[in-house]
Amino acid sequence: MISTRWTTLVAIPVAAVVALAGCSSGSGGGSSTTTGRSTESSAPSATLTLTPKNSATGVGITAGTVKASVDDGTLTSVTLTDPATGASVPGTTDASKTSWKSSRALDRGTKYTLTAKAKDSDGKSATRTSHFTTVSKADSAIAYYTPENQSTVGVGMEVSFNLDKPVTDKKAVESAVTITSSSGQKAVGHWFGTQRLDFRPKEYWTAGSSVKVDFDLDGVEVSPGVYGVQNKSFTFTVGRKQVSTVDAATHEMTVVRDGAKLKTIPVSTGAPKYATWNGQMVISEQYEQTKMDSTTVGLGDEYNIADVPHAQRLTTSGTFIHGNYWSNPAIFGAENTSHGCIGLQDVQGGGDSSTPGSWFYTNSMIGDLVVVKNSEGGGTVAADNGLNGWNLTWSQWTAGSAVASSEPQSGTGTRT
Repeated sequence: MISTRWTTLVAIPVAAVVALAGCSSGSGGGSSTTTGRSTESSAPSATLTLTPKNSATGVGITAGTVKASVDDGTLTSVTLTDPATGASVPGTTDASKTSWKSSRALDRGTKYTLTAKAKDSDGKSATRTSHFTTVSKADSAIAYYTPENQSTVGVGMEVSFNLDKPVTDKKAVESAVTITSSSGQKAVGHWFGTQRLDFRPKEYWTAGSSVKVDFDLDGVEVSPGVYGVQNKSFTFTVGRKQVSTVDAATHEMTVVRDGAKLKTIPVSTGAPKYATWNGQMVISEQYEQTKMDSTTVGLGDEYNIADVPHAQRLTTSGTFIHGNYWSNPAIFGAENTSHGCIGLQDVQGGGDSSTPGSWFYTNSMIGDLVVVKNSEGGGTVAADNGLNGWNLTWSQWTAGSAVASSEPQSGTGTRT
């Protein structure tokens, strides 16, 4: 299935460009300038400077790395392209039309062509081209983050970074991340293994607050020979506080928003053989309709439903809270019959807005909390099984920080 939140996540490219830039004149950090001005009257007076210089390798991929500028003239056009695919990279020109810089990240291990054109006060044109190659995948790592920039999320949202290569200097990477909130809450990092770093405050985020995340991995050696190249910021807004509590024993879910009860909904949780996890779980993905196949979660051919309506992910291992149209309506509020998911009565296609499944989906957002209790035999969900770090005490959470603790811990394992 396709993740509606993680596929948009922005890459945090990590590469050795900064170290390389200080080593020799052949690094990606230099510039390329037109040759000295000719004394001939026909030569343009405009002088173009391109960064990186022609034939540079190991060039960083951060937005703004590629630049063009002109002296004694104005830019008329700047193009940055991947010749292999023909794809172009956007950029911005300043008001004076004398400088340009790329506005999005480049791809790793890719050859690019930068061409700038300018004209002087007499209308004479000058052109300059630079061919360069970005840092290789072998010498870099990338990371993805959630939540997405400028999103509005529930109070349980964690800021989560996932790197594609192991990190040996956790302190350096964690120290490169700064999180500030309008509520004044302090977010602390926690490492789950060597490639995942999550941040959360001691208590749920304050409803209505805004959060800014700055990370400067440029030049950070995340592991021997692997360096960071990105310096980036993103923001998100915390919406209202909604916590929905599922009681597996009474087969009911109570939805509370900003301290007021909105609704009590009949549900069906996991059958004894497939008991639903207990604990605090954060909605991390939402699908109006999705396919659920038991073979993808290690349950053989138990089920294969192509059109599950109003599905919201709670764990990486496959726990959802979703609409259910295939079961007898009598089970909701009376029996636990699922394979671990939380089911709400719904209709096929999800087109009836009056059903409990539709109502809960419409009234939920990424980052909302679903708390399950009294699920006999379910155990407590692991903190790293989804965005579920709230199941760790604050002392457990801070012990997993490479900055806040001298002896960082990794998270517990994921149940499948």
